[in-house]
Amino acid sequence: MDILLAIKAIIMGLVEGFTEFLPISSTGHLILAGSLLDFTGEKVKIFQIAIQAGAMLAVIWEYRQRIATVFSGLGSDPKQRKFVLNLLIAFIPAAMLGFLFSEMIKARLFTPVAVATAFIVGGLVILWVERRHTGKDHAVRVESVDDMSYGDALKVGIAQAFALIPGTSRSGATIIGGMLFGLSRKAATEFSFFLAIPTLLSATVYSVLMERHLLSMADLPMFLLGGLAAFASAFLCVRWLLRYISTHDFTIFAWYRIVFGILVLVTAHFGLVVWAE
Repeated sequence: MDILLAIKAIIMGLVEGFTEFLPISSTGHLILAGSLLDFTGEKVKIFQIAIQAGAMLAVIWEYRQRIATVFSGLGSDPKQRKFVLNLLIAFIPAAMLGFLFSEMIKARLFTPVAVATAFIVGGLVILWVERRHTGKDHAVRVESVDDMSYGDALKVGIAQAFALIPGTSRSGATIIGGMLFGLSRKAATEFSFFLAIPTLLSATVYSVLMERHLLSMADLPMFLLGGLAAFASAFLCVRWLLRYISTHDFTIFAWYRIVFGILVLVTAHFGLVVWAE
């Protein structure tokens, strides 16, 4: 494989891993990074989705004991069966809408300007939810993922569906949506991590199978490098985020989104950066 292509694949993998579980949109950052690296095209869109599997594996490794407990208790523990059913319920809205509209979304919204706009809107939503979350009238109903009802799971799943818009952020939609619906910051974050497993796995498999005619065995090293880089960086990010949320809110990510989005729009408007479509 060409050394320059390998470097680009690793950079994209690092971007994916460091942004997948933060409320700043991994897809949006991948689109912008790909534009800056001149790493674009239909095959790259598949690559951007496929390397999410590396980030997903980082969550599986971090929560391997909990996942083992879930599988071992499916036949005998009602709590574990309820947890899996909640994940299934939350997974369905985005899966259905993604199946119906994924091609239209990739054709029309995988652009830097659309992503930048979603960055700004999403940042404003985070600021609003954080202010509401700390207000006197807001009460946390759900302290743990095990306390979630089926209705809570459905609401988080509907929130995740908004992340089909590039730049919105899957983790941001699920975490901030969960907080809006009464989940604690920790419960919303952990449920977002677990929900990433079926969501990212299905997105990867679906994208690769549907677009397999664009791929060849020669592309495998690029995908492996990107996936490994995504795994390593996502593993570090997940551990850091779990420590961070114990003493901080998500306001800093909101302002990052707003400032970054404005920067992209300004540079695009004045031609300071040629953002590739």
